[in-house]
Amino acid sequence: MGVVNYEYEVVSTLPPARLFKAFLLDSDNLIPKVIPGAFKSFETLEGTGGAGTIKLIHFGESSPFKYAKHRVDEVDEANFVYKYSVIEGDALGEELESISYVVKIVGGPDGGSVVKTSSTYHTKTDHHSITEEKIKEGKEKAKAVFHAVEAHLHANPHEYN
Repeated sequence: MGVVNYEYEVVSTLPPARLFKAFLLDSDNLIPKVIPGAFKSFETLEGTGGAGTIKLIHFGESSPFKYAKHRVDEVDEANFVYKYSVIEGDALGEELESISYVVKIVGGPDGGSVVKTSSTYHTKTDHHSITEEKIKEGKEKAKAVFHAVEAHLHANPHEYN
């Protein structure tokens, strides 16, 4: 099995606590509402949202994928850290065993945030075509989701306070 790592950051004008609550803790409800074409629904199969919870994501019509199953690995609300892994689904393709993510939100300039994401792609073999360029393409789509949620929160300043 091979491993490919990738890290990126996104800066937001929203404070860490509000962003963590909306984008990570309530993503099941908020993301399908904000981007219904990309995400149809999030379904909890096991657990109550903490470590060990298994969720099934049904993608919308505008997504090239149908579903992904992910496992929550850690939720640290005090330090705004959320860890999860994609463990099943057509989003993994033929070459990936799983993808693990660590999302940490830290204070940024002027009361805003910096969202730091680290991803680890676990390939089925050492010989694969998972390149940084392919990962960057996926991250651009993830950033678009983030910015849609951020825009929703700016438009609805009383939500998630």
